[in-house]
Amino acid sequence: MIRKILVANRGEIARRVFRTCRNLGIATVAVHSDADDRAPFVREADFAVRLPGDAPSETYLRGDLIIAAARLAGADAVHPGYGFLSENADFARAVEEAGLTWIGPTPESIEAMGSKIRAKQIMAEAGVPVLDVDIEAVTHADLPLLVKASAGGGGRGMRVVESLDQLDGELARAEAEALSAFGDGTVFVEPYLPMARHVEVQVLSDTHGTTWIVGDRDCSIQRRHQKVIEEAPAPHLSDTARETLHSAARAAADAVGYRGAGTVEFLVDGDRVLFLEMNTRLQVEHPVTECVTGLDLVAHQIAVAEGRPLTGRPPAPSGHAIEVRLYAEDPADGFAPQTGRIRAFDLGGTAFDIPRAPALRVDSGVEAGSEVGIHYDAMLAKVIAYAVDRPSAIRMLDDALRRGRVHGVTTNTDLLRAALNDEEFIAGRMHTALLDQRIDDWTAGVGERAVRKAALAAAVCEAAQVAASAPVLARIPAAWRNVPSGPRVRTYRRGRTEYAVTYASQGHRLVSDHIENVSVLDARADHVLLQDGGLRETYHVAIGDGVVDVSGPHGAFTLDVVPVFVDPAEAVAQGSLLAPMPATVVAVAVEVGTEVRKGDPVVLLEAMKMQHTIAAPAPGIVAALAVSVGQQVTAGAVLAIIEEKEA
Repeated sequence: MIRKILVANRGEIARRVFRTCRNLGIATVAVHSDADDRAPFVREADFAVRLPGDAPSETYLRGDLIIAAARLAGADAVHPGYGFLSENADFARAVEEAGLTWIGPTPESIEAMGSKIRAKQIMAEAGVPVLDVDIEAVTHADLPLLVKASAGGGGRGMRVVESLDQLDGELARAEAEALSAFGDGTVFVEPYLPMARHVEVQVLSDTHGTTWIVGDRDCSIQRRHQKVIEEAPAPHLSDTARETLHSAARAAADAVGYRGAGTVEFLVDGDRVLFLEMNTRLQVEHPVTECVTGLDLVAHQIAVAEGRPLTGRPPAPSGHAIEVRLYAEDPADGFAPQTGRIRAFDLGGTAFDIPRAPALRVDSGVEAGSEVGIHYDAMLAKVIAYAVDRPSAIRMLDDALRRGRVHGVTTNTDLLRAALNDEEFIAGRMHTALLDQRIDDWTAGVGERAVRKAALAAAVCEAAQVAASAPVLARIPAAWRNVPSGPRVRTYRRGRTEYAVTYASQGHRLVSDHIENVSVLDARADHVLLQDGGLRETYHVAIGDGVVDVSGPHGAFTLDVVPVFVDPAEAVAQGSLLAPMPATVVAVAVEVGTEVRKGDPVVLLEAMKMQHTIAAPAPGIVAALAVSVGQQVTAGAVLAIIEEKEA
């Protein structure tokens, strides 16, 4: 019997495992970096051990420190979660050699599937259909190609190659990113089938020879080859494709003597099924399977690790579940990761629950007050809707995102809602290129009128708050002046767009002609009542230092206050390239005096485990470089200055 589990991970997945441990009466141990010192998962554990440092290479990737922490805390088992060391065979072996129970597959199974190149060979020998291209004999007929990291996933080390003259450069970039992310720069290529679906099968095997096929999931909505929306069961699969998927997944598990929970991933093109990889761990998207089956997959992982058999048959899926990954990123700015302190975090629903009836589930690693930094993945939460059927789940999830309040960092909420309302998605016609095809529509954001109303609510609320807090003459109407003058103006910025709101006092009311047919019915210090035509709308407003958070019937908005006067010391030189986020400088591709064309790489940054190329916005000459390799930069820092050739 396992009595105390150390979770060798952080954030949302650590909290998820702790939830099941509490249900089973098992004590919990967290390990944490300095950056995570005040994170929710650390507070929720029964015990916690510090791993000095911030970077994953210093902390969550240090197997020796984690095993030492387990010994210090008296843990008798280790759960790896997903990511970090979860698919590291050497770590699994070290855990077992330390006399601890490894809650996962055998090191030999992890090793067999850890190299995607070796995994394909094993699957081919087991009769599972695979994708394959000889990297030494690539021709135009093989295009397009996908370069992939053999040792990793999550979109890191992946590059699409459209022409043969791109191949060498993309191979080099993929190798560099794979080496940085996984410590192994080995890459391979395979045919790129952008119109295929990404479908995976959940398997669960015990140590007594029983393997359960626990349904399937569709994960086709992806950006940068990283999943964004997942659902179970996978909709609109033919009986032939589903039977092939399940039998191939069983053959894959049997081929490596699998133990515990794992996922076999495939590309599906009509009735054609092709093996992609096997993830020898719990998947990020496991909640959708838990919702439709009622199984606690973490509890089953623990039971298998204790040597218990799987009894009976896995439950058949009931209802439908859809999960979206809420990221701290700006889709309209090339999905640039965002950092900062979360001022408000409220998405409703229950946390880490396995619902027995239609419900909303939210698995998150953050809360109001949490800091989102540069060291780890940009995912804030997984929002899961479980309903009687797919249309109901889509409706429930879209409404939850509309009502949710997440302020402090830019998120991909608008993109998620656009995807859920896309006619192709609603019809179940997903494929892995759909997000790229729809990117302009899905990143257009909410309508202009909705943002303008939010800006109006912010302006009149600020005026009402100032009036209410006035030390004298507090009963004088907001924005009132004792001599005739024009209306006041308050300017806000959302993204790159500015909204100038004009308002004035009329009797004891604030009025504005900012939007046609929209009037202010009431303005208080924390909420505003607007009327748009014949519809009344309530907006809740929170005023911060240079920022205003607005939540209303059209969603949540964060507006930056544009100052009336700009400090000249804060101005930057014309032609400056600025860091879009806090990051580490990985490479500098130019020198002072280098002539660049529009789109030429200038600086390569790394943040949240992804690399970002900062390119020249126009042709010119590099007049100055402000950074060097290895340097940490803050958001808005000047990286380089590019002058036009004539200048």
